[in-house]
Amino acid sequence: MAVLSPTTLPLLLALGLGTYYVFTRILASTQDPRQPPLVPGSIPYVGHVIGLMRSKFNYYVQLSHQCPSPIFTILLPGQKMYIVTTPELIQAVQKQPKTLAFPPIEAKFAAKICGISAETHKIMMKNVNGDEGDWGLSMESYAGMRAALSAGHGLDEMNRVMIQNIAASLDSLKPAPGTRTKIGLAKWLRRSVTAATTNSVYGPQNPFKDLMVVDAFWQFESNIMAILLGILPSITAHKGIAGRAKVVKAFEQYLHNDGHKEGSVWMKNRYELSARNGVSVEDIARFEVGGAVAILVNTAPAVFWMLFLVYSHPGLLDELRNEFGALVTSNPSDKGLVRSLDITTLKQNCPLLTSTFQEVLRYRSMGTSVRQVMEDTVLDGKWLLKKDCMIQMPSRVIHKDSSIWGSDVDEFNPRRFMKDEPRKTNSGRRPNAAAFRAFGGGTTLCPGRHFATNEILAVVAMFIVRYDMAPTAGQWSMPTTKNTNVAAVVMEPDADVEVKLSARKGFEEGQWAFDLKDSGMVFAVVAEDRAE
Repeated sequence: MAVLSPTTLPLLLALGLGTYYVFTRILASTQDPRQPPLVPGSIPYVGHVIGLMRSKFNYYVQLSHQCPSPIFTILLPGQKMYIVTTPELIQAVQKQPKTLAFPPIEAKFAAKICGISAETHKIMMKNVNGDEGDWGLSMESYAGMRAALSAGHGLDEMNRVMIQNIAASLDSLKPAPGTRTKIGLAKWLRRSVTAATTNSVYGPQNPFKDLMVVDAFWQFESNIMAILLGILPSITAHKGIAGRAKVVKAFEQYLHNDGHKEGSVWMKNRYELSARNGVSVEDIARFEVGGAVAILVNTAPAVFWMLFLVYSHPGLLDELRNEFGALVTSNPSDKGLVRSLDITTLKQNCPLLTSTFQEVLRYRSMGTSVRQVMEDTVLDGKWLLKKDCMIQMPSRVIHKDSSIWGSDVDEFNPRRFMKDEPRKTNSGRRPNAAAFRAFGGGTTLCPGRHFATNEILAVVAMFIVRYDMAPTAGQWSMPTTKNTNVAAVVMEPDADVEVKLSARKGFEEGQWAFDLKDSGMVFAVVAEDRAE
């Protein structure tokens, strides 16, 4: 083994420091002074990558504390990224959807995540940004999804199927008199929400009725980061690719059997739009794997956190039960007493429930809106954004900003979104409605937000009215979220929480019936809903 001489080591250290300095100067020289200020990484080229790997969704929060600018620049290998950290500047970005665009990024990620063919990728890229009008797969898909998932007949039908599925799952939890049922809360919710959601979307021939398909999907979902990175995927992502292949095969069979014709309006629209634009059945099946990510990954964790926080936060459970207790009706029947709850009434009559829902998402969401700079653009009359650079608008930074939410920003406050809640912000005014970023915003505002809201509120309300719940460990302990998947918008618990359930005291006898009436009323989840 070679031994370094006393003079060699200082020379190597000097060379290393010199190389570091040169790289730093080169990186700095590429930064136009009109661009947002550059936040250097701890190590040239890879410092921010290491930071993101270590801190994940909290890394941008850390950087925002280092740099007071409402927008700053970071350099990743082969990519310059602008990070936007204020609601006002995010709105300025959203007002320029053609020059600061999302569809080209979506097409790129869809190609990787879904594994579509080169031919279908070409179809996706035709007029991908709508520069030539509202035609092509990309533009037509946005319009089709919005139409299918807006308030009306199609959404109501999906909600009814979902509610009945959740009701059946809750029935299965009912313990024998004098006993308790033990479950892993996160595991039970994932299984129940997956079944309820997919049955409502895909109809009687739902491929997710096969538990092997369900397992294959979650195997794929846990490997999405490795698939996106694309580094030796046959080795690093082989389990995810294998899981995806199983789900694709199940969807191909579903489509060949015309299962989509019995599915929701949303499913029918997705199929018809793809087929009309020349997409093969195999690639339509691949698109559905990506669609399943959109409808499944975030709902169960959102319900988990809402139930966890409702039952663990002092006094909140009783307040919520009192709030919508008046909406429960009791009627005798041939089978005994039947208690009924119309889910439609919750949004109109339960301000604490809806405020709790929004606060849970503010407290536990970590999604990031992404845009690509299509041409050199001056943002807000001040900041130069260079063509082909990327923009990220991390909700976590906004949701953790004490200047927006007040000194208790790190605390869970279920009353934060109630109209009569005293403001704790620095200005004393109500926070900017655009500061709530759980569903994104602008032209890419999540089209499924109304269905997701209905499902989350329905599961929570139906659970609360029926069951008392306590942790088997004796006290509630907040799970960590370090392993949250890159595809998630809502943090995922690293470990499950085992709980014991018993019938709610005073409600042990009788049956429960849940329904949703025809309703065009939409709960204003985000600022755009209020504008409508």
